[in-house]
Amino acid sequence: MQTSLPSSSSSNAKPEMKEHCSHRKDCLKMIQLILDGEATDQQLARLKVNLESCQPCIEMYHLEKEVKELLTKRMEKRCCPEQLVATIKSKILRFS
Repeated sequence: MQTSLPSSSSSNAKPEMKEHCSHRKDCLKMIQLILDGEATDQQLARLKVNLESCQPCIEMYHLEKEVKELLTKRMEKRCCPEQLVATIKSKILRFS
């Protein structure tokens, strides 16, 4: 799944780029939510605004996106043995 951010606004005034991010952990969580397709429209809009002015977050977004794309391409889809499926289901039912 490829996720892209909405295009930038039509405003001609560009904010000055920050070279340091004071909330990297929060930005990373938001980036991961967006790349996983789990972010709300509000979160998406908030990150988009941040990416217009924060160089570290731009770099982090591109790195996370590239890692996710590489992992997706490298993952092998294999069928799970029926016996394993049955064992897992029975254990789940015991806990229910």
